[in-house]
Amino acid sequence: MAKTKTLYRCSDCSHTVAKWVGRCPECGTWGSMDEAPVQPVAVASRAGTSLARAGAAAVLPSTPATPLSQIDGKATHAKPTGISELDRVLGGGVVPGSVVLLAGEPGVGKSTLLLEVVHRWALRGEADRALYVTGEESAGQVRLRADRTGAVHDRVYLAAENDLATIFGHVEQVKPTLLVVDSVQTMLAADVEGVTGGVTQVRAVTSALTSLAKSSGIPVLLVGHVTKDGAVAGPRSLEHLVDVVLHFEGDKHSTLRMIRGVKNRFGAADEVGCFELVEDGIVGVSDPSGLFLQHRDEAVPGTAVTVTMDGKRPLLGELQALVVPTHNPSPRRAVSGLDSARVAMVLAVLERRCGLGRLGNCDVYASTVGGMRITDPSADLALALAVASAVRDRPVPAGTVLLGEVGLAGEVRRVTGAGRRLAEAHRLGFDRGVVPRDVDGAPKGMKTFEVSNLAQALSTLS
Repeated sequence: MAKTKTLYRCSDCSHTVAKWVGRCPECGTWGSMDEAPVQPVAVASRAGTSLARAGAAAVLPSTPATPLSQIDGKATHAKPTGISELDRVLGGGVVPGSVVLLAGEPGVGKSTLLLEVVHRWALRGEADRALYVTGEESAGQVRLRADRTGAVHDRVYLAAENDLATIFGHVEQVKPTLLVVDSVQTMLAADVEGVTGGVTQVRAVTSALTSLAKSSGIPVLLVGHVTKDGAVAGPRSLEHLVDVVLHFEGDKHSTLRMIRGVKNRFGAADEVGCFELVEDGIVGVSDPSGLFLQHRDEAVPGTAVTVTMDGKRPLLGELQALVVPTHNPSPRRAVSGLDSARVAMVLAVLERRCGLGRLGNCDVYASTVGGMRITDPSADLALALAVASAVRDRPVPAGTVLLGEVGLAGEVRRVTGAGRRLAEAHRLGFDRGVVPRDVDGAPKGMKTFEVSNLAQALSTLS
């Protein structure tokens, strides 16, 4: 019989070593090396060699393999939660037996959103019950939030527990069709070593809840904490265990919240849902483009409008620039909502290719409106014209939207989804577009000006 070997595997990066070490030599994480017994199995070198001769034992499966064509796919159809923006990111709703991880910073609105989810779920019908398990708050605190948001319902059950076995007991008693656990880092498996929230405990709790979901068909929504870098707290295997990973994002100075799909086994992983925090809870925003635009009666120098793609959703955003002469030998570059490296590149191209030599003696401030974060290269042209407009004190004509990526040679390159972007801009009242050459799909009634380089685009300034 083959001898059992003991290896040590990192819970974060799965790197394996023969001896235990305190710090993973691959990723540098401390205390992540766990014991992993390994039973080596010899592999047959030729086809036809029996498993007995190869050193492996055959086990009769309890369930035989089934042809893929005979498997019923209706059992995995998504059930809408009643919140359209969340269903959009999930791919139509929650799938029976699926496990969804919702991660976000403290105070962003995760608990408020999930309380609304269980309320909408209970409104579906008599057969639908929702069990909300909280390990961070008392039952009274959750009830106060439910009163404020109007999420009180007789088929919404609440349990303030952090013991995993007790939670399973609640599931047996309530028999819910939806389970919410807030949060997975506060749950404790009594038969597993480790502190609450530790790597071993988080992995064990998630594995147990995943097994519960798969065996019972109950969809499970997990709340997860994030680190200071914005990554999901806990072992990396946590994201591999679940079916869907969602990131809940938002600026503390803004009421806008966004859910981004990072992983989705049942749909697209690049969808985005928009929400707005209000006094009585959180509501979905089906048309968020208006939140990022400042409506004015006349054009103002230093502003430009572009259309960015956030997932598959086109969003209009306004960029603003302010250029101020300075005697400081190191001019300031202040950037908000944009990629600072991208801004520096566009400024260099303007100065070298378009003759805006005064930028080297000026402080430049560039930002977006409404707390929007733009990293799409298609916003380069709008940024360049906003800066040039501020320098020349000549506004971009009203009703103009700008699309295009700017290269180091000053050329304006094509962007993906130009037709959808222009259609969204035209829907919101923009009737003029400055775009790269050979762009197809412009909507009827919208006039487009095709440019091949940045100098031609600057000529469109009024």
